[in-house]
Amino acid sequence: MRKGLSIITSLYLLQRTNVIYCCLNFCVHRKLNCVIYLQVFNAKTAELLSHHQVEIQQKFPKEGWVEQDPKEILKSVYECVERTCEKLQQLNIDITNIKAIGVSNQRETTVVWDKITGEPLYNAIVWLDLRTQSTVERLLKRIPGNNKSFFKFRTGLPLSTYFSAVKLRWLLDNVEEIRQAVDNGRAMFGTIDSWLIWCLTGGKNGGVHCTDVTNASRTMLFNIHSLDWDPELCQFFDIPMEILPKVRSSSEIYGLMKICPSLKSGALTGVPISGCLGDQSAALVGQMCFQDGQAKNTYGTGCFLLCNTGQKSVFSEHGLLTTIAYKLGRDKPVCYALEGSVAIAGAVVRWLRDNLGIVKTSQEIEKLAAEAGTSYGCYFVPAFSGLYAPYWEPSARGIICGLTQFTNKKHIAFAALEAVCFQTREILDAMNKDCGIPLSQLQVDGGMTNNKVLMQLQSDILCIPVVKPSMPETTALGAAMAAGAAEGVGIWSLNPGDLTAVTCERFEPQINPEESEYRYARWKKAVMKSMGWETSEAPSNGDTSIFCSLPLGFFIMSSMVMLIGAKYVSGNDK
Repeated sequence: MRKGLSIITSLYLLQRTNVIYCCLNFCVHRKLNCVIYLQVFNAKTAELLSHHQVEIQQKFPKEGWVEQDPKEILKSVYECVERTCEKLQQLNIDITNIKAIGVSNQRETTVVWDKITGEPLYNAIVWLDLRTQSTVERLLKRIPGNNKSFFKFRTGLPLSTYFSAVKLRWLLDNVEEIRQAVDNGRAMFGTIDSWLIWCLTGGKNGGVHCTDVTNASRTMLFNIHSLDWDPELCQFFDIPMEILPKVRSSSEIYGLMKICPSLKSGALTGVPISGCLGDQSAALVGQMCFQDGQAKNTYGTGCFLLCNTGQKSVFSEHGLLTTIAYKLGRDKPVCYALEGSVAIAGAVVRWLRDNLGIVKTSQEIEKLAAEAGTSYGCYFVPAFSGLYAPYWEPSARGIICGLTQFTNKKHIAFAALEAVCFQTREILDAMNKDCGIPLSQLQVDGGMTNNKVLMQLQSDILCIPVVKPSMPETTALGAAMAAGAAEGVGIWSLNPGDLTAVTCERFEPQINPEESEYRYARWKKAVMKSMGWETSEAPSNGDTSIFCSLPLGFFIMSSMVMLIGAKYVSGNDK
């Protein structure tokens, strides 16, 4: 057996197109379908030693609703742990070399559970769920001037369906079991990281209820300056503070893994869980963007562009979010980031495959787009969940425009990939304005970066080089780095001189800037046409007849009058 080797597990819950990754860094990432993915890294070289993934289901109980089963997520995590340990033993690697565990996750996905029974009280509401639009509109009426950015200087965020506070408010308003659990002092709230850490460290038998600063900063209940829950924000959303997890740094020992008797899983019992980062912050760390001005873009279900602004919180005037990038130790300074969030990126490829049947596999999109070489004037705005940054417009809906009789599925495939790149361009333009220093290159990661046509398109549309690391899934690596660097573990140095150089593939612009600007201007025109399609007042059953707004009594009375009138007329005709 290979001894003397220190390795990190990173559990990465990837909600990205049907998968969640576990790495002895546990990660939940943003794929449209979900996978739990567990990856194991060598702490000296950052080499990926082994991994295992388990696909889990997403549930769509109503249009715009997206849910996951927290128990299925937990069960899949334990399965990933056991299978990965088996694979390590087959590689002649002693699992006692596993020194720490990191967790990365979808940041805004919301769970409430019973601390006495350990059971979830409702399915997890996923980050891109839209059911809370009416909740947002009701809360807006309580804000002077209906200003969505009223809390921006405390939270860095606009009031939106995106963040956890409104999801939690909806649960409290609509799920009686949750209301009762809160009243009885039994309820616990958390994002997926909190749920996992609590369960993995013992659950109802002494589990640790905590989260880290990066996940807390996405709830709208957290003050990003005081680094604690904000009593006034909790009062505004009417959320009891006692159900919230304790907020800790992104790199410290939270607790030890405990055996799960019901699932007979105990391969990593006693190993410390010592790293926790929201998925996009984890990717920023995994890309080693530790200097002010360094940025990365992750291409998953959505796109998430983060720019490190150091110890200074920069507030955007162009629709971006101010978020916490990381805090790599209890006594280490907090670092901030500007973030642009795009709801639909890789999800558009899945939509073309599953809803339109244009392709049978996601990989075919690249081939179709390459054969077309152009969209032939076709533009696709995939606003399936409204528009996120820089617009924050929930009323927008997807459109495909510029169609002619010549347009075919190859052009639509090209337009879909181009849409991902245009959305990134919009965010990068806003980021350049806010930071004042244009990026000279863009570092990228995520599953979609395997698409070379997409990466070349991105470079062409941004007019700067795009740099892709040899291992695109840097989110799990970032969580592993945080876990290995924690005080009490100390097997992964984050000093710049000690970091392992990463091999990269580079894409250079191949079109002239004038053509790029022309295509981008046409895209912006299409975006304007996508807005204002939906309102929360629309009839829920889809009946748009003018008669649907008239009271029932009107129809009864009018029917009687018509019958009497008809009888009178027929009598006169005799």
